[in-house]
Amino acid sequence: MIHPVLPEDRGNARAPASRLEEAVGLAAAIDLDVAAARVYRVMRPRPATLLGAGVVEEVAELVEAESIGLVVIDQALTPIQQRNLERDWTVKVIDRTALILEIFGARARTREGKLQVELAALTYQRSRLVRSWTHLERQRGGFGFLGGPGESQLELDRRLIGDRIEKLKRELEEVRRTRGLHRKAREKVPYPVVALVGYTNAGKSTLFNRMAGADVFAKDLLFATLDPTMRAITLPSNRKIILSDTVGFISDLPHGLVEAFRATLEEVQAADIILHVRDVSHPDTEAQRADVETVLKDLGIEADTDRRVVEVLNKIDRLDGEERDSLLRQARRGGGLIAVSALTGEGIDTLFDFIAARMVAGREVVELTVDLADGAALAWLYSRGEVLARQDDEQGAHLRVALDPADLARFCARFPYPLQPEPALMARSA
Repeated sequence: MIHPVLPEDRGNARAPASRLEEAVGLAAAIDLDVAAARVYRVMRPRPATLLGAGVVEEVAELVEAESIGLVVIDQALTPIQQRNLERDWTVKVIDRTALILEIFGARARTREGKLQVELAALTYQRSRLVRSWTHLERQRGGFGFLGGPGESQLELDRRLIGDRIEKLKRELEEVRRTRGLHRKAREKVPYPVVALVGYTNAGKSTLFNRMAGADVFAKDLLFATLDPTMRAITLPSNRKIILSDTVGFISDLPHGLVEAFRATLEEVQAADIILHVRDVSHPDTEAQRADVETVLKDLGIEADTDRRVVEVLNKIDRLDGEERDSLLRQARRGGGLIAVSALTGEGIDTLFDFIAARMVAGREVVELTVDLADGAALAWLYSRGEVLARQDDEQGAHLRVALDPADLARFCARFPYPLQPEPALMARSA
């Protein structure tokens, strides 16, 4: 594993050692045994090999001494650079993009996920010389960038790759259309959507499981979750929401992957609340935050100004006493920060309360009593508003309901029931 520090990287907020550690984590995510990991500073990138001649020679000696069969360069390589390095080292060489694509190919489970990863991988493949392509016949997951025994080699020319790309785009457009229909169906329910986003391995799936009582695959691995998962859950306030887990973001995420996963990421664009889950125990948490906000910006979501975006500071159980207390004080001051531990459950009730309050923000909350025999009025309230509480007795159905001001006016014009505002709840949701 080699992480070249290029001149344009000098202003990067992450330390080179931290970036190398992340790259090693990517390799571990698909069970690669990392024999050696090195950081090399590249003062003048060479067009032929990216790395300097001395580094190329040093790595060649290391490859021979350690009997290394694969070298991963934690930067983007041009096709010529990749070919020249393979010639100099007599081993297979892949870059950061190919490694991420390999992970995604191994992790995709749903038809949609497989389509999206294959599209990104083929787009990457088309940009370089025709190489072995093994997604049609292979004995393990992934997309054949790593090679290995047991994999048949299938040569595809650029025309065939182009034809396959167009077919995948058509199929993904159908996926996008279907998702749009599902969103319209949900709008009629209506259940608001709360989407989890964040840097890979920030704890999104663990938080999803904690909130939904689900068993989504969650492990201390980069890109442990690839396929999107959605669950309808009921908050302690009796509010129903749809919780959506998404693929993790990462620094220098290949643009092709962002494009390929746009159908999935449209769920984030359409969400009512976007929970940006951060691993506050990670030394690069601020840099990770910036990376996620960059991807969100590509989706048209400005984290600084979009009121839907809420930062959830996760893994507070890993912080020491002073740092933890300071963070909790900061969260208590408000400002759209929620401190939680998805692992222990600490702060989850606060997160639920925040979501419930945000859901009724801008609505008027009223109390009223409706005749139990008046099915039309009850059905109207359930279809247009959010029934926060209900208690039935011989006098009728005593309801506490959140309604948009326009819908409240329509209800009053149609049904002659006296209303009593609920100022306490309105103040909390403001």
